Amino acid sequence: MEKKGFFAEWKADLPAGLVVYLVALPLCLGIAAASTGRPDLLFSGIIAGIAGGIVVGIFSGSQLGVSGPAAGLVTIVSAGITAAGSFEAFLLAVVLAGVLQVIAGYLKAGIIGHYFPSSVIKGMLAAIGIILILKQLPHALGYDKDLMGDMDFAQKDGHNTFSELYYALKYNSTGAIIISVVSLALLLVFDMPFMKRIALFTFLPGSLIVVILGILINLAFMASAPHLALSGDHLVQLPVAESPSEFLKFFTFPDFSQFTNLKVYEIAVTLAIVASLESLLSVEATDKLDPYKRNTPTNRELKAQGMGNIVSGLLGGLPVTQVIVRSSANINSGGRTKLSTIVHGIILLLSAIIIPKYLNYIPMASLAAILLLVGYKLARVPLLVSMFRLGWEQFIPFAATIIAIIATDLLRGILIGMFFAIFFILRKNYKHSYHYNKETHSEGEAIRLVLSEEVTFLNKGSILQTLHNLPEDSRVIIDGSNSVNIDYDVAEAIYEFKNHSAALKNIQVELVDIPENEKVRGH
Repeated sequence: MEKKGFFAEWKADLPAGLVVYLVALPLCLGIAAASTGRPDLLFSGIIAGIAGGIVVGIFSGSQLGVSGPAAGLVTIVSAGITAAGSFEAFLLAVVLAGVLQVIAGYLKAGIIGHYFPSSVIKGMLAAIGIILILKQLPHALGYDKDLMGDMDFAQKDGHNTFSELYYALKYNSTGAIIISVVSLALLLVFDMPFMKRIALFTFLPGSLIVVILGILINLAFMASAPHLALSGDHLVQLPVAESPSEFLKFFTFPDFSQFTNLKVYEIAVTLAIVASLESLLSVEATDKLDPYKRNTPTNRELKAQGMGNIVSGLLGGLPVTQVIVRSSANINSGGRTKLSTIVHGIILLLSAIIIPKYLNYIPMASLAAILLLVGYKLARVPLLVSMFRLGWEQFIPFAATIIAIIATDLLRGILIGMFFAIFFILRKNYKHSYHYNKETHSEGEAIRLVLSEEVTFLNKGSILQTLHNLPEDSRVIIDGSNSVNIDYDVAEAIYEFKNHSAALKNIQVELVDIPENEKVRGH
């Protein structure tokens, strides 16, 4: 995609930003409720969404990534508030975490993001898609006991992802089912190619029409069929201020007197590490989904995330990371540049100031339908089939990542997926560190070991095993002429074999282009 002016793609970015806003609003509130456990702090999630949209959006180099409060940080935030002693002390930790992220960006720590295998990243995307479907089905059925922002297997209400489906089927709401079915049907129609050829719907997103229709249907239920009407936790619950002074009370400021509290620094370091990892993972995943295949500068992303956390913490917001659910909603809605994420942040800010009470008419069932479609697009069957066709080395880490994320949480699932990916990398290195060819020689049989282009300490074991299994009274040629790099560990092992082990079995060893480091040869 050619580099254009900031507003060049506004016709695509404005509606995409609106869709991201509709997705982000309930997630910000849900994550705030799960993190703090206090109704008076629900606005902290909105502040984080605004900071993630506007501040991170401005400083980030990611064109399609969207930042805000993350479900993956809920446990850390909840424990951090308790450990710090107050929410105000915790906010200081958020600010310090942002400072650490900015420093990490300048130290070029963002390179870590490039070391996540593709199979694990694709597994993460598919897992999030499946979790979205499983987590939004209860909301679509009108069972809203669990918060919309909760993505972990074990839930705050004592249930888990699968048991929640049972209770949703048992205690469903007919009104919610009607709204969610109509919403999902409309979204599928809006996603069809012929709808995209209609000029009005290239700018007016289907998600907005679905939300407006959901409100109208519920108002009709209130007027003519009260038993179907939705209220309470079936609707968005944004804090409403009756006056400007009351609105200002939604903002909380850090307690800077806690600078001597060692717990604050411990929480800050934990937040900086986990939030940075989640952001880098999301960056890799978002770049894979980007139809224009642009690459995000990861060091710049760390700095941007740090700036977002500094601003969020200073104003009373939760910590922010780049999040794949909102980023994928942005991509699926046709977002093209970072303008869409900034727009979503601006709409969050304006709506919280101007129309909060009207937002509280939005049914959760309508928003669940939007997220169900996002989940389906992340976990499409063709992706599963294509990964299976790549072979076990790609499919097993992919499948392990999916299962682990669904059964635990995002970070633990990624670590388990990485374990399987690293296992196959080590196995491949072990098997392919050299070529073993036998040559016919007039005085007997010569064995040639041709080392590969890159020989690292990971290859040491397989090379030693081959050397130790050579027959007595044989001749071996170890050829490093094709190698760009041979690790000291491997060269040392080869010289040890030549100088000591080979003599015991009367094996003649000839070395070709093996590094002649005096310290190695002297062994």
